[in-house]
Amino acid sequence: MKMFTIGHSNHSIENFIALLQQHGITAVADVRSSPYSRRFPHFNQAALQKSLASVDIAYVSLGDNLGARPDEPSCYVDGMAPYDLISATKGFATGLNRLIQGAKQYQITLMCAEQDPIVCHRAILVCPHLKKTDLQINHIHKNGDLESHDCLEDRLLKQHNLSNFLPKNKNYVKQLSLFDTQATDTIEKPFTRDTF
Repeated sequence: MKMFTIGHSNHSIENFIALLQQHGITAVADVRSSPYSRRFPHFNQAALQKSLASVDIAYVSLGDNLGARPDEPSCYVDGMAPYDLISATKGFATGLNRLIQGAKQYQITLMCAEQDPIVCHRAILVCPHLKKTDLQINHIHKNGDLESHDCLEDRLLKQHNLSNFLPKNKNYVKQLSLFDTQATDTIEKPFTRDTF
């Protein structure tokens, strides 16, 4: 099964829908903590839901479960919400389960605001957990190109000058024993570093 992500960015609603249709998306899972946009009101929850319904694309708001700014006070340390605390909540697990179950019936894209997934919690917080399932994750870019989540992770490591710590054989990470955490720690370090 596949799962996609997209950032609404400054798209017109027509361009946004065209991107969804280009990739066969049948459901949008909105993972914004606040499903509204002052600058782009066509991405406010009610308006977006209506636009998507007009082209037979389902909409669900999962920001309460999978958003980067949860209502759960235990997720905050000095006013910041570290991703490891968010991902440990029952609500986060519920949101992931809804996505996994939904992917059996729909071609889903996670949606947030940021254009580039590398700076968005949809890729940094949510996708690493989805990657542990059998879902193939692809990020839809503004021009319609796809970037696999593996390629995004490589790009993130390069951005943080950590790519030289990984072995040349990419299959190595998949072959680690439960007790060998060096490579997985290298991958997870930039993800936890970008919390807000």
